[in-house]
Amino acid sequence: MSSNRPKILSLSQLSQGQDWRLNLVHDHPDHLLVWVTRGQGRVLMDGQRRGVGTHNALIIPACHLFSLDLGRQAIGQVVVIPGETGLAMPQIPRLLRIRDASAMNELNGLIEAASREQASNRPLCAQSMDAFGALISVWIQRQLALEEHAPDPQNAAVRLCGAYCAHINAHFSAPMTMSDHAAALGVTPTHLSRACKAATGKTAAELLTERVLHEARCLLSGTDVPAQDIARHLGFGSAAYFTRFVQQHTNATPTALRKASATALKAA
Repeated sequence: MSSNRPKILSLSQLSQGQDWRLNLVHDHPDHLLVWVTRGQGRVLMDGQRRGVGTHNALIIPACHLFSLDLGRQAIGQVVVIPGETGLAMPQIPRLLRIRDASAMNELNGLIEAASREQASNRPLCAQSMDAFGALISVWIQRQLALEEHAPDPQNAAVRLCGAYCAHINAHFSAPMTMSDHAAALGVTPTHLSRACKAATGKTAAELLTERVLHEARCLLSGTDVPAQDIARHLGFGSAAYFTRFVQQHTNATPTALRKASATALKAA
């Protein structure tokens, strides 16, 4: 989904009609601004899980682990800004609860105008989308500068969980267990799991499983790579072990998931 121009998507377009694409922890190659205009749910980012509601802006830098569960009744827009952009973008995920009506209207106007421009496909559309990306970046920077949006202090559990999330995102395809990741961070598996549970509601093992599962499902749904090669890429000892892993967490075989995903993408 990465490109060299900013673009506007709906939440359903970002998920491609498949909830697991957002509900399982993963990263994205581009910067995301998720603007929620209706509904509520939860986001996991920067090592902690937090509630999300209407008129909340989620700023997720490229290649940062996150998951988002807003439910099917939620409505929102997503601004996708290329990961290699020269625009000023936050280096850490941020959740902004926008209460000022003028700020809400300004962002709504920018997103709506950019969406119309994107759909028009007029001459110089690419340059226009770059300009909208720059304006939206300015909106973000202005909001981040406000005292009301100063980041909350992180406790020790959140800091450790954040470090763990970054580590598994960088090494999830290596044949490393949760205990191996804990050792790399200099803590015991028990301490790490308690910290993750306190910060996110999920154990360290569950977070690692979700990241691996998301990658597996992406490769099964988006490529023709044989399951045995995906298993090898993700550090599984055998194709049979990979198949058992997928079945345990999805109640379907890799082949069945691949077929179901193809059907869902055609219907989206």
